Amino acid sequence: MKRSNFSPWFGAEGREQGAAAVEFALVAPILLALVGGIIEFSYIYNLQISVTQAAREAARTMAIFNDPARAQAAAVSGAPGLNAAGFTYTFTGACPAGGTGNAKVAVGYTANSLTGIFGGSVTVHGTGAMRCHG
Repeated sequence: MKRSNFSPWFGAEGREQGAAAVEFALVAPILLALVGGIIEFSYIYNLQISVTQAAREAARTMAIFNDPARAQAAAVSGAPGLNAAGFTYTFTGACPAGGTGNAKVAVGYTANSLTGIFGGSVTVHGTGAMRCHG
């Protein structure tokens, strides 16, 4: 009978190093997808906050001046860092001189995705309302 060179004391380290590499290869894509998802979610959340602030600024300007062009300029300046061409506006309610009511502005913004995990582009919406002449 031929004697084997296998020894449980000397061969285990080499096999465990290979197992660590295989485990890392299995876990790394999941970890990278998780990190990418966190980055993308943070970017979209930041966009949402900026668009909501733009809607508030536009509603405030509409409540005071009742001028849609001026309200659009206020929305763009209220969301620095966002491209003005990406905004869409919907104005409801009017504030005539001496009148009462509410001025409401709905703002939409479309931007490209950072990682593409949630799609190629992202659209977020924000709404602002303000009492007329308040």
